[in-house]
Amino acid sequence: VVIRFRFGLECGRLSQPRPVHGDMTAMATMRAMRLHRPGQSLRLDEVPLPDPGPGQVLVKVGACGVCRTDLHVLDGELPHPKLPLIPGHEIVGRVAGLGEGVEAFEIGQRVGIPWLGWTCGDCGHCRGGRENLCDAARFTGYTLDGGYAEYTVADARFCFALPPLLSDEEAAPLLCAGLIGYRSLMKTGQARRVGIYGFGAAAHIVAQVARHQGREIYAFTRRGDTAGQNFARSLGAVWSGASDEKPPQPLDAAIVFAPAGELVPAALRSLRKGGTVVCGGIHMSDIPSFPYADLWHAPSICSVANLTRQDGEDFLSLAPKVPVRTQTQAFPLEAANEALQALRDGSLTGAAVLRV
Repeated sequence: VVIRFRFGLECGRLSQPRPVHGDMTAMATMRAMRLHRPGQSLRLDEVPLPDPGPGQVLVKVGACGVCRTDLHVLDGELPHPKLPLIPGHEIVGRVAGLGEGVEAFEIGQRVGIPWLGWTCGDCGHCRGGRENLCDAARFTGYTLDGGYAEYTVADARFCFALPPLLSDEEAAPLLCAGLIGYRSLMKTGQARRVGIYGFGAAAHIVAQVARHQGREIYAFTRRGDTAGQNFARSLGAVWSGASDEKPPQPLDAAIVFAPAGELVPAALRSLRKGGTVVCGGIHMSDIPSFPYADLWHAPSICSVANLTRQDGEDFLSLAPKVPVRTQTQAFPLEAANEALQALRDGSLTGAAVLRV
């Protein structure tokens, strides 16, 4: 197998373009922030540069978003991660190498790498258009190494060409916060009044899409979070308040992005009859019991499991038309632990992004 590489001079460890045959891990290394055990901080390691196998691309990472899912992986709330693990699944970079059989991308092309990294393609879920539920699926930054590194490899079929609208740092949150937010919004159907519980990275993107579609956004934040409420209103929310408050009028639907199970009953009580609650996170604390009366008027509760490639194509074609603008706070690669702590503390406005 001949694998084609072209590296720019910016790499620093490979001084000139060259064809490479077979494995090159003995020839070059890269920096990566890695998780060695859940519950511990990430460690800056020098690791072998990965080789793209058949059907894969090697990507020089420009930016990688910091997502709440990363916290769930680091804290052990998502079981059985690959260890040691390079987290990160909101990856923007440029193709630096092509594995055998890759024809969809060219060297130097900008691509995005999302959470869903591989599916079997053969099971009933995959054949039925629900590859997000594939039992054998693999996930970037969880069961596959991700983007908290200078380079990464990915299955070319699960990479997206990115519109030139945004810089690498601005585009990174689109790859999960944007995609999952969009899928969550689509689960609300034709809802006009949409409540959002937890106004972070996903919410600040989906609010822009909802406004573009003519919907009204009602933002719910932690009590006393006036900065978050002001941020929501600056993005067009018609109302913002604390998560234990009732909105001024019943909602058609509510999306719960905050990983707090107690918000699900609160969201139910804010709905009109027959409304919908969408749980938009990959992990949530237990939902407490609530009276059957809260379900009597036929509401629906659903979750959003992962994403499909069609979600990605649909959202990334819509984003430039809105146009979606992201608010980010950049951190250097080696400050990944500080970025994660800022996310955990709720001190960010918008999304944290590692500048690689």
